[in-house]
Amino acid sequence: MPPSQATHDATSDASATAATTSELEPGHSPPGAPIQLLPQDALHNVLGRLSLREALACRPVCRLFRDALSSFPFLSSLPPLRLLALRHPRSSANGGGRDSHGSCLHAFDPSLRRWIRLPLFFLPFPSSSPVTASPSLLYLWVDAAAASTGDAKIPRTLAVYNPLSGSHRLLPPLGSAWSRHGTVLAGPGGAVLVLTQLAALAYSPGSDRWLKFSLNLPSKPRSPVLMAGAIFALCDVGTPWRSLWRLFSCRLLDLGEWAPLKRPEWGDVLNILKRPRLLAGAGGGRILMIGGLRSSLDADAPCSTVLILRLDLQTMEWDEAGRMPSEMYQCFGGGGLGHVAAAGGANNKVKVFGGDGRVWFSGRRVRGKLAMWEEDDKGGCGVWSWVDGVPGCNEGVYRGFVFDAGFSAMP
Repeated sequence: MPPSQATHDATSDASATAATTSELEPGHSPPGAPIQLLPQDALHNVLGRLSLREALACRPVCRLFRDALSSFPFLSSLPPLRLLALRHPRSSANGGGRDSHGSCLHAFDPSLRRWIRLPLFFLPFPSSSPVTASPSLLYLWVDAAAASTGDAKIPRTLAVYNPLSGSHRLLPPLGSAWSRHGTVLAGPGGAVLVLTQLAALAYSPGSDRWLKFSLNLPSKPRSPVLMAGAIFALCDVGTPWRSLWRLFSCRLLDLGEWAPLKRPEWGDVLNILKRPRLLAGAGGGRILMIGGLRSSLDADAPCSTVLILRLDLQTMEWDEAGRMPSEMYQCFGGGGLGHVAAAGGANNKVKVFGGDGRVWFSGRRVRGKLAMWEEDDKGGCGVWSWVDGVPGCNEGVYRGFVFDAGFSAMP
């Protein structure tokens, strides 16, 4: 072969190799790849088989995937990620459930049993404290005015935030007392409620103000839950020396009209638990009540374990949903929920949180992990397990709430 021809062939091969390498670099698809020839609706049909987590992970693969997987209508059609979002034990000083840099919210994925971080760095506020969630949206107390004026004494307000899209919106401002003492509930269609002992504030999308309602309850509502178009809460109607719990409810459309829920066949079911707490059960039609099981109805009776009772809102019947194993119960101090009498007389604070058929327990004596109970759809006693690797486990007792991360709603 003549030298000139050999040189030409080598140059051609090098050029072809360089072109092929360029085409196969990350972010590029080979020309004429079959997936590039698919119509848009067929491509979405293929990508629609991915989970939301997989779809977000596939965005950097190539420009075709990035464009297809950045469509909000397409992303909103994917099932959400059901997570447990953690509230930091020192929310006022550390910015809620954020990490040490204030840029992320720690969350637990029960399906994969792993911890992830949700971005909060899109929020232009000096501090924020997540308190509750609705599908795709987080609700946080923020110092909005302080971010622009530098005045730390200006009252806090609620912000609505989608951590996957990075968009947020501020709700009408509230007094600082509401952020300190109010319980925030996220309702359907973007409605928000803030409950205290004497009154409730209600906000509807499109409004520029909060509506105030008198609660007319005998005591501050304990662990209110919003489900089936109504609010359910426990109230203590006893004395300073002895608690006596009653279940109250009101329709979401009639916030001032609270009524007790009781049946003769219930007997003392509401008072066999020490410091009971309500959470939403699975399916939207059952309420869970969790507390320390008293050995007797005496005011100072010790507790033997943690009991989870379940109320079916259709039949209005209670049944036992779960009972904490004794070896797990002993890890929390073995004295009930709330302030548990630990060894040496110290207080062992325990927090109960969750929803949608899952309950988590966090305690001072149980560092670095949570106890988790999952409701059994077949009517069994549920499944108990430990969740390890809790972030910042040396900083106190966590609280949390269930969050369905997704794109089904925007602020």
